[in-house]
Amino acid sequence: MATEAPAAVRQQARTPSGSGRSLARATLGGIVIALPVLVLAAVILWFAPTYYVRLATVALVNLIIVVGLQTFMGNSNTAHLGHSAFVAIGAYAVAILATPLNMKKLSIPDAPFGLSHVVLDPVVAGAVALLVVGVLAAVTGRIIARLSGIAATIVSLAFLIVTHSTILNWTDLFKGNQGFFGIPRVVDIYWMLAFATLSIVAARIFKDSKYGLQLRASAQSPQAAAAFGVNAKGLRFGAWILSGLICGLAGILYAYFVGTISPRVFYFHQVMMTLAMLILGGMGTVTGAVTGVIALSVLLEFIRGIESGVTVAGIQLPQVLGLSGVALGAVIVLSMAFRPDGIAGRYELDEQIARLFSRRPPASDPSTATVEASRELL
Repeated sequence: MATEAPAAVRQQARTPSGSGRSLARATLGGIVIALPVLVLAAVILWFAPTYYVRLATVALVNLIIVVGLQTFMGNSNTAHLGHSAFVAIGAYAVAILATPLNMKKLSIPDAPFGLSHVVLDPVVAGAVALLVVGVLAAVTGRIIARLSGIAATIVSLAFLIVTHSTILNWTDLFKGNQGFFGIPRVVDIYWMLAFATLSIVAARIFKDSKYGLQLRASAQSPQAAAAFGVNAKGLRFGAWILSGLICGLAGILYAYFVGTISPRVFYFHQVMMTLAMLILGGMGTVTGAVTGVIALSVLLEFIRGIESGVTVAGIQLPQVLGLSGVALGAVIVLSMAFRPDGIAGRYELDEQIARLFSRRPPASDPSTATVEASRELL
């Protein structure tokens, strides 16, 4: 027997104004989630030395990547190992399009399609790069949308490997294993904060939309969702494209921030680090993505200090190389074993605040609410 959906959800599904209120709540919720990031960034800008400002900017790149990963992985419940491919595509696209001609003569003088003689404004180059990412996400999404579970995970990993191999071997266009230099450095921490906030809000709006709700319902019970007419393939396709665009944006911003990129930056280390961040924080919520990035960024910086050797009570300890890799593995294993919902749990930050100050009884389990509410949104 079907369970009746909550009255608020029925009202939202049946009235146009309900949809507008839902969008406003999701937007406000995304801003609330972004507030701790903005506060931390302000503290670092005001009190920390330049080195930590740079670290914070790189952490914001990771934040955008993890939010993009959560958009697909957290809603479809499918492990995604190919997100760094989109980061690489975005970074290399702007590098090829925006690098000045005098630098291209040194880096890619024999680039095909006349690209060695093409230079675009950084904003235009970024828009074109995002378009390229979107097209490739749509092409690969047609395959991913037809798969689920381990099959989709393997295909996403294959996409990463193919992308990495293409960058390494197409030396006329990507410079291979050498660093691609001369990219205009037009992004600072303020731009990064703005785009990180936009990414958080976009991910939260998708999560709270009827499409995100139906996608999570189809992941929890594919047979029930199909019986109610949910187009699970179409929903996975849309989530994959949105995830790819957010990750591609992170690559564009990274290239414009550091000015130099290489293929190894966008391979397995980045995949495992961002995946560990999402698992640690909690893949089910956008709040989890933000929490995981903050927590693991601090932890890894502390571990890097130990790796290089520290002095304790006058005793110089030796270097412990590879400790950060061990820590990433430990975070993934321990989080999945003892805290599968992550640090943030099942509720977004604004929902946790509302529950804390609300006098009403606690709401039902989110997974149950998802299945119930999706019936009314069909």
